[in-house]
Amino acid sequence: MDKDVTQIIYTEDARQEQKDVKEVLAKVYAALKEKGYNPTNQIVQYIMSGEPLFITSHNSARSLITKVERDELVEELVKSYIEHNFKEIDE
Repeated sequence: MDKDVTQIIYTEDARQEQKDVKEVLAKVYAALKEKGYNPTNQIVQYIMSGEPLFITSHNSARSLITKVERDELVEELVKSYIEHNFKEIDE
C-alpha cells in the first residue's frame, strides 16, 4: 500500500447514509413541486440559510430535510453533479 495515496473506505453505513440523503432530496423535491414551488430555488435557499420555512410541510418534507445535515445535502448534490457532468475526467 502506497503511503502517499489517500485511501478511501466506504462502509455500509456510509452507503446507507448516501441512499437516505438521496431519498430525502427526492421526496422534498416532489413535495415542493406538488405545491407549485420551484424545488431547486427552495432547496438552495434552505441550504444557504438553514431556515426550514423554505421547505413545505407537505408530505412531511420539512421534517425529513431537517433530519439531514445541510453539509450532507451539499455533498450529495455536488457528488451527483460531478458524476453526471464530468464522466470523461474519470475515464
